[in-house]
Amino acid sequence: MNSPVANTERLGRIVWLVVLALLLAAPFLGLYPIFVMKAMCFAIFACAFNLLLGFTGLLSFGHAAYFGAAAYATGWLVRSAGLPPELGILAGTFFAGVLGLGVGLLAIRRQGIYFAMITLALAQMIYFVWLQAPFTGGEDGMQGVPRGHLFGVLPLSEPLVMYYFVLAVFVAAFLFIVRVVHSPYGQVLKAIRENEPRAVSLGYDVNRYKLLAFVLSTALAGLAGSVKTIVLGFASLTDAHWSLSGEVVLMTLLGGMGTFAGPVIGAFTIIGLQDYLAGRVGSWVTVIIGAIFVICVVAFRRGFVGELLAWRQRRKAGR
Repeated sequence: MNSPVANTERLGRIVWLVVLALLLAAPFLGLYPIFVMKAMCFAIFACAFNLLLGFTGLLSFGHAAYFGAAAYATGWLVRSAGLPPELGILAGTFFAGVLGLGVGLLAIRRQGIYFAMITLALAQMIYFVWLQAPFTGGEDGMQGVPRGHLFGVLPLSEPLVMYYFVLAVFVAAFLFIVRVVHSPYGQVLKAIRENEPRAVSLGYDVNRYKLLAFVLSTALAGLAGSVKTIVLGFASLTDAHWSLSGEVVLMTLLGGMGTFAGPVIGAFTIIGLQDYLAGRVGSWVTVIIGAIFVICVVAFRRGFVGELLAWRQRRKAGR
């Protein structure tokens, strides 16, 4: 007889296979490929943030700094230095990780609101650099980033080639995060999230574990920013603005913090609302998204996926 855990895992695999099939077929179902690619980039960003907040318990208010830093680095390397897109993306991801290491070494020594404020302050300093640096284009942004040829063979200017490349990156990043969370290292991160003093008493070097989680999260956020620059062909100050850090918090909370599917659903929801409402209500889209955030916090604090999982658990307990 199958156990409830085995049934849940089997159901989860079926759901993810259906989602993957839908993403594979999306270009042929009438969905706008640019929208889906943009949503997948922000889904990577949200998953990266969730690795830090949902599974480690660290709230960073400056994660847009790494998204934007990688976006600018990749844009400059591909457009001005002539690097192929795959090397530009790898370089942007590495740059974001190194930047995260520097910030993490300073911020990780503090906890709670102090950690969040340090990350926000340092992110604002990084934002000012992108605003003043001559190669970023200032308020006009970095325009005209070519897609180029992947591995010198596959033309990313072809919409289908670009789409399936982004899908492959999204799936790889998602599976990497799943593997990290289910590894022994990931179990230590969960222990730190639940009870940090107890983890310290068990002999774990908590700061070292949190620093590695911070670097992994910033590098993955950089991966999202790098791919987004190749997809859209530009990097702008919006990519590094503090408001984007707030949006990724909203994506994570709306979908379900500490779950795998939650940030993906949250990212697709927020990007979908922005694209759909921008041409209809103009700047009021910010007010609408803010109202959604308030409703989420008040009515279903676990997010979409979190509330669904809690409902299933209550149902099993009732049986």
